[in-house]
Amino acid sequence: MPKPSSPPFHVGLTPARIIDVAVDLTRDSHLFGWSIRDLAGRLDVAPSVIYHHIGGKDRIARHVVERVLEPLAPPPASPDWQAWFRELLNSIYPAVSAHPGLAKWLLMHGPTIPSVIPVVDTGISVLQHAGFGDRAGLAYAALLNNAMLSVSIGDERLIHEDDGPRDHAAMMEEFRLATTDSPGVAVLTEVLITPFVESDSAATHNRESYYRFVNDITIAGLAVMLTGA
Repeated sequence: MPKPSSPPFHVGLTPARIIDVAVDLTRDSHLFGWSIRDLAGRLDVAPSVIYHHIGGKDRIARHVVERVLEPLAPPPASPDWQAWFRELLNSIYPAVSAHPGLAKWLLMHGPTIPSVIPVVDTGISVLQHAGFGDRAGLAYAALLNNAMLSVSIGDERLIHEDDGPRDHAAMMEEFRLATTDSPGVAVLTEVLITPFVESDSAATHNRESYYRFVNDITIAGLAVMLTGA
């Protein structure tokens, strides 16, 4: 009598489960730093099973971004465009900074996921009512792109962490030598380079402070342009 066939080793695996684990991988490393093989290893399945259930890395990356930003909602429309964008950008930061690579994905692909489209519509409307007119799109792009760039710059170091402390030490030594003859490099090293490579808690605080600084100066510049000063 033939033995009953054993169930396939990926019983119970669903696209939602794959995305769950992909989100975890992204949080632990970087959206562009893991492979389908890494994801399959976490799920204890063959890579071909991932492709069968959901597709390749590009499609899964999009689903990761959608999952992380799904709770995102635009603040209520307001005549105070500066306050509106500060509230929006502050609300985005925790999710984006906690999932390295999301900011880069948004810069590369733009507002093409469902949860982001209402944010774009409301943001453009707020800027139009504030008087930006046909420059509302450019103003919106400057605000969001500058914010995401400031996050992405910090994220990129995570892709290269396997280079090890030797390369990091060499980089810091180059900066140290450059400060001898360059007061400008000395200032950058003191206020930007060194603080960003301190302990995790200090680096996290400094990254958020820089994010807010970039947002503040972008808003201030647009305000000046709007008033014609």
